[in-house]
Amino acid sequence: MNAPHSGPVVSETAAAADSLVAGVDVGGTFTDLVLFDAGARKVRLAKTPTTLDNQASGVLNALHAADADLAAIDLIVHGTTTTTNAVLERNLCKTGLITTQGFRDVLELGRRTRPQPYGMKGEFKPVIPRDLRLEVPERFSALGEELVPLDEKALRGALQTLIDAGCEALVIHFLHSYANPGHELRAGEIAAEMWPNENITLGHALLSESREFERGVTAAINASVQPLLRRYVERLADQLAGEGYRHDVLVMNGNGGMVSARRVAIEAAKTVMSGPASGVMAAAYTGRRAGIPNLLTYDMGGTSTDVALIRDAEPAVSNEIEIEYAMPIHVPMVDVRTVGAGGGSIARVTDAGLLQVGPESAGSSPGPICYGRGGTQPTISDANLLLGRMNPDKLNSVANKISLKDIEEIFADKLGQPLKVSAIEAASAVLRIANARMADAVRMVSVSLGEDPRDFALFAFGGAGPLHATAIARELGVPRVLVPSRPGITNALGCVVADLRHDFVNTVNRPLDNLDIEAIHSLFDQQSLDGRTLIEKEAVPIEEIKEIRSVDMQFIGQTHLLRVPLEHPRPTREELQRLFEEAYFNRFHVELPEIKASLVNVNTSVIGRRQEIDLSMLIDPDGRKASVDEAVTGHRQVWFDGWKETPIYWRDHLPLDAVLQGPAIVEQMDTTIVIEPGDTASQDQDGNIIITLGTASQGADA
Repeated sequence: MNAPHSGPVVSETAAAADSLVAGVDVGGTFTDLVLFDAGARKVRLAKTPTTLDNQASGVLNALHAADADLAAIDLIVHGTTTTTNAVLERNLCKTGLITTQGFRDVLELGRRTRPQPYGMKGEFKPVIPRDLRLEVPERFSALGEELVPLDEKALRGALQTLIDAGCEALVIHFLHSYANPGHELRAGEIAAEMWPNENITLGHALLSESREFERGVTAAINASVQPLLRRYVERLADQLAGEGYRHDVLVMNGNGGMVSARRVAIEAAKTVMSGPASGVMAAAYTGRRAGIPNLLTYDMGGTSTDVALIRDAEPAVSNEIEIEYAMPIHVPMVDVRTVGAGGGSIARVTDAGLLQVGPESAGSSPGPICYGRGGTQPTISDANLLLGRMNPDKLNSVANKISLKDIEEIFADKLGQPLKVSAIEAASAVLRIANARMADAVRMVSVSLGEDPRDFALFAFGGAGPLHATAIARELGVPRVLVPSRPGITNALGCVVADLRHDFVNTVNRPLDNLDIEAIHSLFDQQSLDGRTLIEKEAVPIEEIKEIRSVDMQFIGQTHLLRVPLEHPRPTREELQRLFEEAYFNRFHVELPEIKASLVNVNTSVIGRRQEIDLSMLIDPDGRKASVDEAVTGHRQVWFDGWKETPIYWRDHLPLDAVLQGPAIVEQMDTTIVIEPGDTASQDQDGNIIITLGTASQGADA
């Protein structure tokens, strides 16, 4: 894994595309750019430091680093961490909520879970504090029947109270609004007359499904980040326009699709986790072209590792993701799970004498010891460097070069001495523990959901992912690892290849026995129409429109839902029953013929497929050498189950027909790839490296 850059790193290679398209992903440390230039048949890559105080400046810096002519660019697609960071750091705007009388504490009561279920301690801070959660008389039943009329006088009084309190955003969240949104709509009209800005969220408009806690939290998060996102995208659009960009900016959503910057703030919650989603979309695209449609994605960065599952080139999408305790965001998002293990994760010996890796991170400042920025705590990156897996002479923008001897002394002092092992053995143990944690994360999206990892390949990306990929694959029994051409800028590539996508969820919540099947068909038709209408409004050429339909079902009396895919929008009642029973058996291997089924939600995803982009040019074909030997840059000792003399290759120089036998190290601009003893690596037509696991010994990171 490479250290942060103080200045831009730019690479230029040949490519093919039908227009000039830029994908820009803003991460916590780097802002990455991929620019496909059709006229010049080139791909430009840039990696510049993220400007945390104003991410828009980092986007402009990346474009400048790639020598992009903004007036000539046809489309900019942008992945941002603005809303994700705001939610995780609780850096939220002051927001008020108006809800049904008697239900102001729903956001705080939640689902009877506790932060620490086995302890007497625990702290939970709701998204909106209690003094800004106000009640008004109104009530609909779960069937949509009015029980208590909306008290408009009380509503106006509540609105004024929140305005006087200095609230910047507003949530209107009434009980059972999914069944009948009449009161929310009327309240929205009154709020529009009084509220000083556009930051008004109606709960049913964002999420039209049952469960008031999840719907309320989702609406509260949407409103709390809406002003932040609105200001950011407006500032970015203005700065881009000021330098000649004449088109709309598209922003990545957490579902892996894109939406115009003009309307993205309306549903701001949908951009949460858009960064990880863009990487998964790039993985799905790359895997489909490589003929490997079933993937477990593994994205390891500086502070955390994200994992996801892709089957048949379609990422798993969930609308039941909880990004942290009591923080469910129930809008469709790519199902990405995160663990606190990254290159900067700190290793320490606990008071009990046990070696622990993470979740604390050295971040980018001071960072790992090897960055030379004042870091003094052993990290995963330092362990990789100490074991010869990373090249100390290839670290980018090291402030003050630190010798391997100094790193070894710190490992010996802080880890080796308490554990009574050598520094090298301590570094080896750090990698083993880190790999075990990351393998557990992959199990969360595979084994825990009834999937066998042996049926998948591991897609390794991020700055540090390819360093650990084969060890994690071996731990899981995964037979192959796919390393894309540019692992360190995969999220930016996802912005370029992502499709337009709109997801719709409507709650029905009826037993199958008395279900109005024609009404279900009409719902599917309306969702399809709404999605196609939204896609047509975007000024982006598409090849085709694809629709994915499903229903969420449960046995009557159960609380958890099971998603059931559908092949067409006209299912019969009998088909729904059969498909649900099959899905339930496949998931739990249990049959419950005596219990009736209920249909809870109707779901449609409308996807506008964009034109194909040739990934083979991400590595310049003119830079490839005629033989494998010519791609060798040297040899060094690398620790596996002991020290082994290992050849080092420069990836851009490898011929496409190259076959590498482990042990081997492959270096490139944005990452380092470890090929363990016994493993074999080859390349496909796009330049992806495919590593087939052999019978490597269970060494330092096996």
